[in-house]
Amino acid sequence: MSKILISDAMDTIASEILLKNNLDVETKTNLSPEELKNIISNYDGLIVRSATKVTGDIIEAATNLKIIGRAGAGVDNIDIEAAKSKNIIVMNTPGGNTNATAEHTIGLIFSLLRKIPAANETTHKGLWEKKKMKGNELKGKKIGIIGFGNVGKRVAEISNSLGMKVFIHSTYFNTIKDNFKNYAPTDLANILSNSDIISFHCKPNKDGSSIITKDEFNMMKKNCILINTARGGLINETDLIQALKNNVIKGAALDVFNKEPLEESELFNLENIILTPHIAASTDEAQIVVAEMVANQFCEYFKNNKILNSIT
Repeated sequence: MSKILISDAMDTIASEILLKNNLDVETKTNLSPEELKNIISNYDGLIVRSATKVTGDIIEAATNLKIIGRAGAGVDNIDIEAAKSKNIIVMNTPGGNTNATAEHTIGLIFSLLRKIPAANETTHKGLWEKKKMKGNELKGKKIGIIGFGNVGKRVAEISNSLGMKVFIHSTYFNTIKDNFKNYAPTDLANILSNSDIISFHCKPNKDGSSIITKDEFNMMKKNCILINTARGGLINETDLIQALKNNVIKGAALDVFNKEPLEESELFNLENIILTPHIAASTDEAQIVVAEMVANQFCEYFKNNKILNSIT
């Protein structure tokens, strides 16, 4: 019987589906890297979310591992090249948390433009700083969306319904733009210089460098806000700190960071930034969907030798 390890907390539907398909399942969360390395050879399959870091060392020790499943879309926490070198399949669950991430993105935009965190904090303190909390409306604003995968597409849809003017920078979008007449394709320079809001829904540069650095900040409008719910590192955090301190841009909201968990940073306590702890995909609904998806994909592999959503 094939043996599966679930090493991150996720909805119990995943283990229930696996057990119903006669797969041996163990759930062991909060393992240290060394603890995972010591036991990984006992398993044929590994299911993770974002907390477990499946490093090259762990993959090297995984003498029986055939498949790694990510309950979510991003696989930054998995050493893909190491997995390939050992012919280990890596699969994800694209689309499972699309709506959750898109809604969090829009929520961050509202929060920044309407100063909701500051308004809440000061009101709880007994202050009535109504005059300081005058914000901005979304209707009529120009939003530049970088990337047009599942989340970028959903953010564009919501933004359009809210009356924003939607601009897309994406090589993929250019091939399907005729199907989306309400959105305008454009280049990165135009996104940077003309957008009121810039939202990232893309992968990093191939060399790992940031898309947004000091030079790009200097191209932006003074009232521009940045939203990143995609990947840490897309925005150079050092340059972002300086841009916020010097009012080069109006504000930013980040759900992802270069190093996670974010325990110490100069981003802390800046007035014009909102920080959330990588929770864009963390809804009850999304976690059920991705847990169910990855479990069903494992069943298809171990029972029917069928590979779904492989990225290796």
